[in-house]
Amino acid sequence: MLLRTRRDTIALARRVAQALDPGDLVLLSGGLGAGKTFFARAVARALGVPEREAFQSPTFALVHEYETARGPLLHADLYRLLDAPAKLEAELARLGLRERRGEGAIVLVEWGEGAAAWLGAPPSLVLRLEHRGDTAREATLEGPVAARAGAAP
Repeated sequence: MLLRTRRDTIALARRVAQALDPGDLVLLSGGLGAGKTFFARAVARALGVPEREAFQSPTFALVHEYETARGPLLHADLYRLLDAPAKLEAELARLGLRERRGEGAIVLVEWGEGAAAWLGAPPSLVLRLEHRGDTAREATLEGPVAARAGAAP
């Protein structure tokens, strides 16, 4: 699916947000600057996280938590953990994302492609974003949330 503008990305994020259920795991993949955090922010806003509340990439904190009408939303970024794949399982256990998902939190994970098994696999949605020119992105969605959002291939 071609996302020509930021508005297209926001519209897709709103559809995805409407289709998310407590306990869903969303893996966001794509290169640096592909729009993963922008998409996650748009999902959070669609779930009711207010504009006045800062929403940034959790690259250094690893996880940020937000309250929504559907319960907790956790936004994680595993980029810093990719350099030590042998420690990934232990780090994920320490972060408690699997447990929080089991408690009903919606979990959005950037750079989580290799971590699904430790996050309570399978993911409810895998979203891949790729650059297509200066502003456009190609979005590929897989999983039950893609079907519920009407965005399945």
